[in-house]
Amino acid sequence: MQIEKIKKLLDQAVKRYNVKGFIKNDPISIPHRYTKKEDIEITAFWTAMLSWGLRKTIINKCNELFGLMDNAPHDFMLNHEDSDLKKLLDFKHRTFNTTDTLYFIAFFKWFYSNHKSLEEAFQKNYNSEDAHVGNALIGFHNLFFSLEDAPGRTKKHVATPERKST
Repeated sequence: MQIEKIKKLLDQAVKRYNVKGFIKNDPISIPHRYTKKEDIEITAFWTAMLSWGLRKTIINKCNELFGLMDNAPHDFMLNHEDSDLKKLLDFKHRTFNTTDTLYFIAFFKWFYSNHKSLEEAFQKNYNSEDAHVGNALIGFHNLFFSLEDAPGRTKKHVATPERKST
C-alpha cells in the first residue's frame, strides 16, 4: 500500500535528520537555540526564508540577524523603536535585502501585537477535511502580505501554492 511506503520513507528521514549531530550544523539549529515559543516561531520562519545557499553561510547570516535583535526576536518585534531598526539596514542575504527585512519586522510586530502564536495564521484557513494544507499556506501568504504597503519584491521570499512555488 502507498501509505506504508510513505511512512517508511518518513521514518527513515526522521532517523537520519532528527538527531543532534545533524541539527548542530544545519540551519534548523537556529530555532533550536530558543525556548520561548514566539522566538522559535519567528526564527524558524525567518531561517526557512533565508535557507538557500551553503548551510554554514545561512547559519552565519541568521546568527547575524538575530544578534542584531539581541537574540530576543519576539521582544524586538514588539518593543523596538524606529531607531533600533537602523542597525538592521545593512542586513542582506543573497536577494533578501533591507526592504524585505523591514517588512518582515513590520508584519511580526503587527501580528504578535494582535495574536499569541503564528499557528493562528495557518489555522485560520486550515480544514482537517482538506486533502492537503494548501489552503492554509495560501491563507498565511495572503495574511503575511496584507499590511498596507507590502512590498511586491518581498513576495518572492514566501512560497504559496497559488504561485506553484515551493
